[in-house]
Amino acid sequence: MDLPEDKKVVLFDGVCNFCNASVRFIMKRDKKDIFRFASLQSDLGQKLTSERGIDTSKIDSIILIDPGNAYYIKSTAALEISKDLRGLYSALSLFLFIPEGFRNVIYDYVARNRYQWFGKSKTCPMPSEDEQSRFLDT
Repeated sequence: MDLPEDKKVVLFDGVCNFCNASVRFIMKRDKKDIFRFASLQSDLGQKLTSERGIDTSKIDSIILIDPGNAYYIKSTAALEISKDLRGLYSALSLFLFIPEGFRNVIYDYVARNRYQWFGKSKTCPMPSEDEQSRFLDT
């Protein structure tokens, strides 16, 4: 599958309740229709991470791919996504000035505990009919 050139791809942990809620949060605030989504567990998610040499045993929560330009992981991915959200959420990108290592300590703490705090699904939830066009792997 060719990636849409004018869209950014968000790879997320499809069985993580927090991650699924985050995807819905992004979709609701993506006024410019910039983002497309795929789970890390999908064939496409595995292909995209493999092509970029990303070890999903170490980075298993969120990855942002800007096709033909760059990819971002962990806190940088979350903050890069916030740049394109409507409302005050775009102001969160100001935290990019904080060193990545420090941001990722906090990010990794939340990522390590996300299943315990928010739960885990046995399968990746299916998107609603309205959401299906935003997912690349359904």
